[in-house]
Amino acid sequence: MSLTQTAKRFFSYLKPFKKTLILMLMMGIISGASAIFLTALTGKTINILTRSTSLFSNNFIRAIILFISCIIITTLTQWYVQRLSFDVAYQSIDYLRQQAIQHLNQLSIRDFDQFDTGDIISRFTNDLDNVSTAIQQLLVSIFSSIMTVIIALVVMFSLNIPLTLVILCTTPFIFLMTYIVARHGQHYFQKQQAIIGQLTAFSEEYIHEQSLVDLYHQQDSVQQQFEAINDSLYKSGQHAQFISSLTNPLSRFVDHITYALIGLIGGFIIYHSSGSIAVGLLSSFTLYASQFSKPFIELSGILTQIQTAIVGLNRVFDILDTPIESCTEPQHQLKNPKGKIDFDNVTFGYQKEHPVIRHFSLHVQPGEQIAIVGKTGAGKSTLINLLLRFYEVQDGMIYIDDQPITTIDKASLRQHFGLVLQDTWFFNGSIIDNLRFACPNASREKIIQAAKTANAHPFIKRLPHGYDTILDEHANLSEGERQLLSIARTLLSNPKILVLDEATSSLDTLTEKRVQEAFERLMQNRTSFIIAHRLATIQKSNQILIVEDGTIIEHGTHNELIHNQHSHYYQLYHDQFKN
Repeated sequence: MSLTQTAKRFFSYLKPFKKTLILMLMMGIISGASAIFLTALTGKTINILTRSTSLFSNNFIRAIILFISCIIITTLTQWYVQRLSFDVAYQSIDYLRQQAIQHLNQLSIRDFDQFDTGDIISRFTNDLDNVSTAIQQLLVSIFSSIMTVIIALVVMFSLNIPLTLVILCTTPFIFLMTYIVARHGQHYFQKQQAIIGQLTAFSEEYIHEQSLVDLYHQQDSVQQQFEAINDSLYKSGQHAQFISSLTNPLSRFVDHITYALIGLIGGFIIYHSSGSIAVGLLSSFTLYASQFSKPFIELSGILTQIQTAIVGLNRVFDILDTPIESCTEPQHQLKNPKGKIDFDNVTFGYQKEHPVIRHFSLHVQPGEQIAIVGKTGAGKSTLINLLLRFYEVQDGMIYIDDQPITTIDKASLRQHFGLVLQDTWFFNGSIIDNLRFACPNASREKIIQAAKTANAHPFIKRLPHGYDTILDEHANLSEGERQLLSIARTLLSNPKILVLDEATSSLDTLTEKRVQEAFERLMQNRTSFIIAHRLATIQKSNQILIVEDGTIIEHGTHNELIHNQHSHYYQLYHDQFKN
């Protein structure tokens, strides 16, 4: 996306602040007029001093009072412009960040695979912080200086046309050098921000898994990988900052040449002038020239922030431009489902040319317990992902209560599912708030009852603050205890369809038995899918499916499969229980 397109797109986020921007413009006009009048007073005061024999003449005192008044007005208006610019910059970025998060929440799991977690974090933090800083500085520069430039130009023309033309001839060189430097440096800024995202992703991943790094003594390897990314960031950042930093000194070089030309031409005017007024005129004009060129030099000084902001905006717009999957079929609400589920000749692959599920068909009656068994990579979890519409089927169809799943609103669909995974997830908050996440309106008594059903209540009561204990990285909970909390959270949601994906794999044998009893109570009159490697947990299932390469190679009850000594299930069962 070009600079013009990016700027035009971001301006739409400034529309809600029209009144504030108009107020900033008014303050900028006052500030600019005051600054120009201050410059005129400077020249007038010098002329008074050269003509008057007394330092405390009325004209001189009046000029000093006006001088101080102009300084106060300029300072207050510039301070107010800066304060308003902070409000506009951070509120507009706040709105952009909210919009990006809302869009991110609507993307499918497949879309999330395009971005690293750390890179997404970097876009919402580092990139948008850079944008807010640049916008604030740019607004201050524009509104504090735009009127100064206009008035200074008019006054300079009225004072001396030749000197004004000298300034107008040299000023375009500042724009030219700024454009050339910005064009050559943009590539390095893009690379720099991309590497910052990589570094954030790398740091987030390895800090989270530091125990594994220590366990396998991979500190040196991780350090080398970090240093490689960090060195790449150093090199790209050095190139970006160096090229961008050239604009300010080059702009000042042109500005100093302008002053030299003004001095030469002004000296020529003074030499041929019969009156001393030329000294005051040259002093004022030099100040006007400084005020005229100052905004352009300031703009070149914040070019680094502007370029970084443009790259950051484009990285955030990349997320906003990721299309949301749209369904051509009308979406309906799923109300009071019975739990009948049909997979009709379903085919799916994370990459279309490599299908994981092939022509899969399954018919599940309401209230049945379906166990899915198979090797790692056989497609067990993929079936659940398709059922929950985390991914869309490529061929065939899934039906719930004889209704095509693609015609059901995703939020309406998922609210009837309870999902317990092998890997638990909790946000930084109290235990009771984490459990209430599944049912926001649940009372404390209902939450405690769910914890008791999941056999989580005893260890929660042993914690220092009970249900108000904060779950964070310092919470001393075992994987089994965290799994019990996850099960309690699912119990609280009271789902119609239950999915257990290796839900008891982290529990000891005694705890597993207790949880299994709770699951049996929970699964009564509910359609349930159980993905398990430990066959002891699925023996009471209505159907056991042996899945291999995305297809069902065997199915039946435990008793039916165990009596076939040539079945895969028989071999798996006796491999686990042969001792």
